[in-house]
Amino acid sequence: MTTPQQDAVAPGPLPGATAATHCPYCALQCAQTLTATPGERLPVAVAGREFPTNRGGLCQKGWTSAEVLRASDRITTPLIRTADGGFREAGWDEALDLVAGRVRELQAESGNDAVAVFGGGGLTNEKAYALGKFARLALGTRLIDYNGRFCMSSAAAASNRALGMDRGLAFPLADLRGADAVLILGSNMGVTMPPFVQHLAGVRERGGLVVVDPRETVTAKLTRDGAGVHLAAVPGSDMVVLLALLHIVLAEGLQDDAYLADRVEGLDDVRRSVAQWWPERAEAATGVPADTLREVARLLAAASPSRGGRGAYVLTGRGVEQMAQGTDCVNAAINLALALGLIGREGSGYGPVTGQGNGQGGREHGQKSDQLPGYRMITDPAARAHVASVWGVDPAVIPGPGVPAVQLLSSLGTADGPRALLVHGSNVVVSAPNATAVEERLRALDLLVVCDLVPSETALLADVVLPVTQWAEEDGTMTNLEGRIIRRRAAVAAPGEARSELWILRELARRLGCDATFSEDAETMFDEMARASAGGKADYSGVTYARLDAGEELFWPCPAPAPGESAHPGTPRPFLESFPTPSGRARMIAVAHRGPADDVRPGMATYLVTGRVLQHYQSGAQTRRVRELAQAQPEAFVEMHPLLAERYGLTEGAVAFLATARGEAMARVRLTTDIRTDTVFMPFHWAGAGSANRLTNDVTDPTSSMPEFKVTAVAIRAAHQLRPASELEGAAR
Repeated sequence: MTTPQQDAVAPGPLPGATAATHCPYCALQCAQTLTATPGERLPVAVAGREFPTNRGGLCQKGWTSAEVLRASDRITTPLIRTADGGFREAGWDEALDLVAGRVRELQAESGNDAVAVFGGGGLTNEKAYALGKFARLALGTRLIDYNGRFCMSSAAAASNRALGMDRGLAFPLADLRGADAVLILGSNMGVTMPPFVQHLAGVRERGGLVVVDPRETVTAKLTRDGAGVHLAAVPGSDMVVLLALLHIVLAEGLQDDAYLADRVEGLDDVRRSVAQWWPERAEAATGVPADTLREVARLLAAASPSRGGRGAYVLTGRGVEQMAQGTDCVNAAINLALALGLIGREGSGYGPVTGQGNGQGGREHGQKSDQLPGYRMITDPAARAHVASVWGVDPAVIPGPGVPAVQLLSSLGTADGPRALLVHGSNVVVSAPNATAVEERLRALDLLVVCDLVPSETALLADVVLPVTQWAEEDGTMTNLEGRIIRRRAAVAAPGEARSELWILRELARRLGCDATFSEDAETMFDEMARASAGGKADYSGVTYARLDAGEELFWPCPAPAPGESAHPGTPRPFLESFPTPSGRARMIAVAHRGPADDVRPGMATYLVTGRVLQHYQSGAQTRRVRELAQAQPEAFVEMHPLLAERYGLTEGAVAFLATARGEAMARVRLTTDIRTDTVFMPFHWAGAGSANRLTNDVTDPTSSMPEFKVTAVAIRAAHQLRPASELEGAAR
């Protein structure tokens, strides 16, 4: 243990002191009030706080979030790998000197790209910005990407090419409450972010909720009793549903002709592309009855403003985005919304439902392999010049674009790939597709450094583990699923030697001889980030801590005012006047359905889909350590229809072995009639034998580089029937 450095440790709070902050989990970013409880088992008490997204509510994860602050295996001092494969405690100077020394050695031998960085969508804006700056200036490496590539990349790519900007929801979440129709594809927010559901109450009362999902999820059940329609489409066929809905809209003249003429381009190509998807053909591909498709298309059209409706929304989630055709599928959703005249109108719109806590802000400020702060492209000379001026360097110093996450991870430890990896806010051993192969690549590295608060499965493979602060122990900002910038506030001191990643990056940069400014003060880094973002699509330059602390609701873009002008109010609805495209119009993009890359076939006759459960979050590294949550969902499971289970000789609670072309897993069977008879579901929160991502496909979308997590062909056997995946008929990498 080392002596705490006074500039790195917050003072302990007084009993009863409160902090207004937000939940550490999903992108809803529910507001919380934390009350200091020194001397108690937990350092803070958690209460929901009134806020537009959660309106005072929290889910089970939010209510129990303080438990992670005192996890029994919380890492509180740096750890260094020993010769026998274990860890020993070390002081900060020793640990950071070791990391910096090994980085210098490896880069001297193999070049700057010998060292790579992998970030996370849960990092604050300030840490995401500092990490991108650190990679490019202190390490001089091209190779940085982050786990948001697994979350929002397809939605971002589709929004950028159709609307000119990726802003997640381009409207406040509360706007949904007035709609006559909401179409949800690939999202189960009733489980993933329960406080979201209250915003659907109005549309349910009016019978306008439409949910597309191969399972009758909690969210799909909200359509019961006349509240809407559930479309149990074949896994991987969501795009056909969208193409058919647009076919019907255009064939029946339900489109908004005035809006299309004034604000949209590309209709003719899209009209030709959807002509082949008449309802009866779509029924054969999706399993959704043709008449139901007609009913839904007419419902959406009737809700649209052009036909006198209150408004309609189209929302997408990971179920349709985590596909090898994910970008095209999102563009099909946007095409439908544009045809109905929904986007850029108050009370209507399209939006992807962001998953990770800072999934929006985390991709705007430099963690992504091809971007600089402000959502600027790293290949744009003007963008490079602007950011370089803020950083005080020559633009030529900033490396060019790197490679996206799947390609980066698969190259680790190879002859031409990185020899070292620094991981921040991610647990790739559990969360990456084809996870067994990812673990092999991590083990091949010369140096793995992981910043984490608990010994995650990835941290347990590391050569050096650096303990970091978490949500209630740090200041900063997050950007939620609406593009709303919010404040995270420290309520309690971090335990032991845990440090903010801002401090760690500053200390490493100094040891690496980097002269660029890195500050451990979050507000200082935010102000610099805001300057770096100025003039970019994601312009934060008019946002300050003072404005946020005063209670202003600020959505980006929020540019700094010119001299003599009033402060910019922010942009809750960015497309009302025009779209940030060269023509000022939105673009309809003609797309074609290709289907899953690893489709069902003899020997692999069942679809596997993956997702979340209520009690756990992402890789489960935090939530599996909360007793209440772990007791409610203690292990992985495979959900299947009783008829499918009978075919495989499986019963409730029996152990099933599952195999794909990439690997094998095992889990107990749960029987339900809420799923198609050709489909099984596994949650992805567990490691080891129950890891769903040992099975998932790492083939990627050609535009977004999103891997195809959400559907793959799987072979299923009872335990005594297990055979290696390589022997299964039709298995091919």
